[in-house]
Amino acid sequence: MTPATSQSRGAKTVDAVVIGAGFAGLYQLHCLRDRLGLSVQVLEAGDGVGGTWYWNRYPGARCDSESHSYAFYFDEALLQEWEWSERYPGQAEIMRYLNHVADRFDLRRDIRFNARVAGAEYDAASNRWHVRTEGGEHYVATYLITAVGCLSAANVPDIPGRENFDGRWFHTGQWPQEGVDFTGKRVGMVGTGSTGIQAAPVIAETAGHLTVFQRTANYSIPARNAKLTEEFKAWAKANTGEIRGLMQASTNGHPFLIQDRSAHDVSPEEREAIYQAAWDHGGLKFRASFRDLLTDKAANDTAAEFLRAQIGKVVKDPKTAAVLANIDHPFATKRPPIDTGYFEAFNRDNVSLVDLRASPIERITPNGILTRDGAEHPLDIIVFATGFDAMTGPLLRMDITGRDGVTLQHAWREGPKTYLGLQVSGFPNLFTVTGPGSPSVLTNMPVCIEQHVEWITDCIAHLRANGIPCIEPTPEAMEGWVAHVNDAANATLLPQAGHSWYLGANVPGKPRVFMPYAGGMARYRATCADVAARGYDGFVLGATARGALEAIDE
Repeated sequence: MTPATSQSRGAKTVDAVVIGAGFAGLYQLHCLRDRLGLSVQVLEAGDGVGGTWYWNRYPGARCDSESHSYAFYFDEALLQEWEWSERYPGQAEIMRYLNHVADRFDLRRDIRFNARVAGAEYDAASNRWHVRTEGGEHYVATYLITAVGCLSAANVPDIPGRENFDGRWFHTGQWPQEGVDFTGKRVGMVGTGSTGIQAAPVIAETAGHLTVFQRTANYSIPARNAKLTEEFKAWAKANTGEIRGLMQASTNGHPFLIQDRSAHDVSPEEREAIYQAAWDHGGLKFRASFRDLLTDKAANDTAAEFLRAQIGKVVKDPKTAAVLANIDHPFATKRPPIDTGYFEAFNRDNVSLVDLRASPIERITPNGILTRDGAEHPLDIIVFATGFDAMTGPLLRMDITGRDGVTLQHAWREGPKTYLGLQVSGFPNLFTVTGPGSPSVLTNMPVCIEQHVEWITDCIAHLRANGIPCIEPTPEAMEGWVAHVNDAANATLLPQAGHSWYLGANVPGKPRVFMPYAGGMARYRATCADVAARGYDGFVLGATARGALEAIDE
């Protein structure tokens, strides 16, 4: 695409293009259009709102944040009128919520559905972004905001023979809207991360037989999901301000704080009782039992030992339990799943486990999956619960080109580089909601999204109020932030999980870089506010960002 004036005929010109209509895109549209009065076009690849939840409709898909916290908190009336039904909302209920939000704020009129972005190119002469869709539509905008989500680019494994499989295969992130009938079928599920842990028990209920192919064993904590009581609903609506403040002050954006005690400060008996109480309560609050679980390996070992022991108590077959408990990474250094009946599913007669660490997949045959030990597992359906090309994948799969023809793929060839997870040097007026280098996937996402969207909105308001055409970070600020992100990760045990998608390790050829910011949501929020208060320190603001950069270099 050549963004010359002659090529702009027939293009729709707006102030801002927003890519994606999930939590982030919906709120960004509302803020720019209804608070700043800008013309905005949202481009959404799907045929409805929902973002991550639109695509991830696999069996058992459920949020791992508690429902009263997994919501927008920018509008008190919205909080009061919406009522969640369960402690952990399922995919269908989250979709109903987001559709309600879209209708309540009349957002659909500025969303173009079935409009997958093929490319975006910055034209320095006009200071405009030219965005094209796969359908041939062309949009011109001053500001380009990506709200594409961190977990939206499906990672389908390139296993030899897949194209020759006589049955059907599906990826959990590209699930058919009509669903899949497993009744009486021989089903193989590859992957035991958060998605596989949610899907397995539900698939097992109707499948003739479910074979779970496990490469990396995982910890999991029971969700203890249940219908919300009327008393809890009333409490949540009466205390929205307190809940909001707690989420914004917490490390991970959840409505609870990490306990200010070390795992070494208590006796083994008291520590066991604390873990047991957290296990019985269920959910991610288990991580908040002690302050040093992610910074001290010996402290982490106490939690890991407790969780592995629970697997042995739940799973009746000792050999199966041993494989499920053969976990090779510290607790919570990969995304810590919560589940409903995952380990219990292996007590069913129609569920079996294949240890891919002992015998990896050799290839997919017309009849099923062949492992290296020569065993062929006959299957009718294969489910790939293999996750995503996380955080960078959704951005790099679009052809985004900044100044001087430099593509984002080239700029990030050694790993993603951003300033605050919000902008990239060389890409003026491009904003990335929950981009790499932000807390994003380490948090309760709506909390992070609201902070990002509001910061971007305030930034654009500042630019327009002061007649500033564009903004981008200096290379020095960006490199400094990347170093800080690395330091924050290295101050924890997080990088010790070698196969983590936090590092991009699940995608062949992807640079091994720890992508999210591990310094905590509260600390990150304060940093962003301070940068803005100091006149957007670290950013270049001006008519020609290149000229400003050259002046800095001189």
